Formats: sequence, structure tokens, C-alpha cells
Amino acid sequence: MAKVRQDAWSHEDDLLLAETVLRHIREGSTQLNAFEEVGDKLNRTSAACGFRWNAEIRDKYESAVDLAKRQRKEKKRAMEAKNRGKVKQSTNPPITYQSYTDSSIETNTSTTDNEETNLTLDSVIHYLTQLKVEWNQTNQSKVTLDHTKQENERLHEQIADLEKQLERTQKQLNTIQEDYQVFVQIMDRARKMTVLDDQGSFQSPKFVMDKNGNLEQIQDVN
Repeated sequence: MAKVRQDAWSHEDDLLLAETVLRHIREGSTQLNAFEEVGDKLNRTSAACGFRWNAEIRDKYESAVDLAKRQRKEKKRAMEAKNRGKVKQSTNPPITYQSYTDSSIETNTSTTDNEETNLTLDSVIHYLTQLKVEWNQTNQSKVTLDHTKQENERLHEQIADLEKQLERTQKQLNTIQEDYQVFVQIMDRARKMTVLDDQGSFQSPKFVMDKNGNLEQIQDVN
């Protein structure tokens, strides 16, 4: 299953990364192996774990790293003595590993050790390649976010313009409706006045009877 990229590191994730790296140092393993192990547990790439360790965590655990290196040397000496069939007591007092918190560690950027020269060129290339991929993904996400913000602002401006146009159209419609009502009232009054004038000017016809008994209408001469 492909690993899912995650941006946020919790305090528990940082502790897991620090404890795993310290354990690999004590056991004589490499930090790359520790990054791979943490990456599998947190579903992150080893490059992301390495970047987090070097950028945010390593400086806080300087004392713990030195302690782990001393423990590794003690373990190495004990193994050499065992292989030679000799029991060699260490002149140094036994060292007890302690879990360090962030507040008890001083800051120092130098953690290079001569005994950690067993890194291969392929491992370094793989680490740098993964780091470049992570950086490109972060950069691409930033570009996409900026583009989305610009598009969002453009849409907000377009919505504001449409709302203004709608408001102007509504006002024009209201004005047209008012003018139409006034026009209807004027036409209604004009119609009523015309009907009244026609009724006032109408006169009933007048008739007279001629000598033969026929009715004859008399023309009204004004």
C-alpha cells in the first residue's frame, strides 16, 4: 500500500521517531534504518522522517544521542572481549539509559560521528531523492492553494457584481410596475369621461303625425 503524505507531526510522533533513532544508534544500526522503521509505523516516507529528525528533533536530543553512542561503544567492546574469550570489565561506570524530555535537552547542531560512515552512496541518493519529492509536493501544494485563493476571490467579486445588477434590475422593474399602474388609472378615467360625455349629448328623437296618420321624425335644428 502506498504511503500517505501527512503534514502535521504530533508530539507522540516526534517521541516515537526520537526513541527509534536512539535505539538504532545503541544497537549499532543506521539512522536510515530508523527512518524506514518509523515511516512504516506512521505511514510516512523515510525521507519525511529524516527531514523531521534533522530539522526539528535532533538538536533537542543531543545528550541522548551522545549517551546512545557511548552505550554502543560499550556493547561493541563487550562483544569483542567475548569473541576473544576474555572477560573484560569496563573501567567506566555502568550507564543507564534515561528517557529525555524536550525541556531537559540543550541545543547543538553537530551530531556527526566517525563510526557512522557505513552509509552507502545508494542510501544517500535514495534519501535525497525522497527529500526532493517531498519538497516538490509541498511546493506544488502551495501553488495549488494560491491558485484556489485567487479563484475564490474572483468568484466573490463576480457574485458581488451580480448582486448589484440584480438590485438595479429590481428597482427598474418596480419603476415600470408603478408607471404601468398610473397609466392604467389614466386610461380608466379617460374611458369613464368619454362614456359620460356620450350619454350627456344623446337626445331622444321627436315625431309628428302627418295628414295621412303616419309618424314623421322631426329633425332637431340647433
